Amino acid sequence: MFEQIKHNMETIAGVAIYPILSLLIFFIFFLVLGIWVFFYKKEKIEEMRQIPLNDSLEK
Repeated sequence: MFEQIKHNMETIAGVAIYPILSLLIFFIFFLVLGIWVFFYKKEKIEEMRQIPLNDSLEK
């Protein structure tokens, strides 16, 4: 089965760009996510950390 897929992929012109694009999208996504987490407000993180411990929330 893999041979059929490999053969089909080899016959497509310019198919080599897809792995490069997918790696680039993957890298950029996690880089932006890491930057967002690094610069997120510490007070907001602390507030979210305390949510499971608060008994004052109505159920």
